[in-house]
Amino acid sequence: MQYRNLGKYGLKLSEVALGSWVTDLMTPDARKDALDTVNAAFDLGVNFFDCADAYSGGAAEKFLGKALKEHARSEYVISSKVFFPMGRGANEWGLSRKHITEQLDKSLKNLGLDYIDIYFCHRFDPTTPIEETLEVLSDMVARGKILYYGVSEWSPVQITEAIHLAKENGFRPLAAVQPQYNMVDRYIEDEIMGICQKYGVGITPFSPLSQGLLTGKYRKGMPLPEGSRATWQADKQINKLLTEDNLEKVEKLLSVAENAGMPLSVLALAWILRRKEITSVITGASRMAQLKSNVAANGLTLADDILAEIEDILDYHPFVRRIG
Repeated sequence: MQYRNLGKYGLKLSEVALGSWVTDLMTPDARKDALDTVNAAFDLGVNFFDCADAYSGGAAEKFLGKALKEHARSEYVISSKVFFPMGRGANEWGLSRKHITEQLDKSLKNLGLDYIDIYFCHRFDPTTPIEETLEVLSDMVARGKILYYGVSEWSPVQITEAIHLAKENGFRPLAAVQPQYNMVDRYIEDEIMGICQKYGVGITPFSPLSQGLLTGKYRKGMPLPEGSRATWQADKQINKLLTEDNLEKVEKLLSVAENAGMPLSVLALAWILRRKEITSVITGASRMAQLKSNVAANGLTLADDILAEIEDILDYHPFVRRIG
């Protein structure tokens, strides 16, 4: 496994990380599979495990904490997030000092940890001054409850403002961003990557396979695979991605991957890791085969002619995208 520094900071993350967003914990068999996957990832050199308070209402944090308990704390990095409602109260959501303080304590209890390595603001909170959010996060770093903090789906303007406000007020600096980034959603290349490179902020993107679109399981003119995310996902995110244009690109990318001797998913992950601004790519895996395929992208360098062919297929043009 190859490791990269979190931006300009000393924390080192595996190029491929394991996320908990879609971890199935509904049955004993599912929980066993999830546990086996976490342990296998650790054995393969994955040291970065991403979670959030909102995943399964806290159950994902509890599971991850127990799963990693047998390993030395110095050997792994855990991130979690805060923002989404965790109750019905007016203060049980957002990025206020009250909610962050209370929810961080709950996350630490769920994970069974004394500290969280990276703590992300899951979304931007327009009802709370950024200074308030940055101050409490800085305080939590000072108290040793978190080591680094970052933001997830924030706009370039919001990220830039946070960086400057932290410096002006003497707060601990923003160290990481966790945006969506993949072959069919490249908006961070327009501004966010440049901002992060300038200020030494690490990037740990999620949804690198675009909800499964870039695995090649969804094919043009073919029915949805039985049991696939497109058949059960409540908010239908993947279904919205199954456009004629995207499916046509998948067909062409499958040909590139086949000629390169690798699955499309590996090609898609290696393509993300081609950018040195990226610290670690957060992947999901519900089966051991998926985990091994994801890890195969680690340390893989794509030839210039392959990158050029991919660029022609994607035909990317900068655009304005709604964040969050």
